[in-house]
Amino acid sequence: MVEHGTRHRVERATRKDRNMLFVVDPHSGVPIFRQIMEQVKLAIAAGKLAPGDDLPSVRSLAVPLGVNPMTISKAYNLLEREGILTRRPGRPLMVADLPEAQLGAHRLGELENLLRPAARLARRLDIETDDAVALLRRLLTETEES
Repeated sequence: MVEHGTRHRVERATRKDRNMLFVVDPHSGVPIFRQIMEQVKLAIAAGKLAPGDDLPSVRSLAVPLGVNPMTISKAYNLLEREGILTRRPGRPLMVADLPEAQLGAHRLGELENLLRPAARLARRLDIETDDAVALLRRLLTETEES
């Protein structure tokens, strides 16, 4: 599926019938290969992609996103170099079998990446640490209840 406008997305069911969603924004200031890398990492951390799940081929992802296949290839190669993806000759790239400790550290890293800008904003707004922590606790509680 392709959305019109500056953002494009691709949905693809993996072999375990999960939806893979990629959204790229060429105007975000973040290189597209980085956007794809971060989305793959987030999908793994969130459990949307599990060890052994196949990723879309370079070509099948590049065309609907409207990006150069080399951009997708670069993202995949860097993820493979990081040990997140595994290449199999003649078959799609797949999510590597990561140890649970590494997955846990990866989940915390993804959360840290998202919270760091919020922490900077809290400092700029002169919000006390206790108030910011209390707000996060309240939001976590609200999320559990819904």
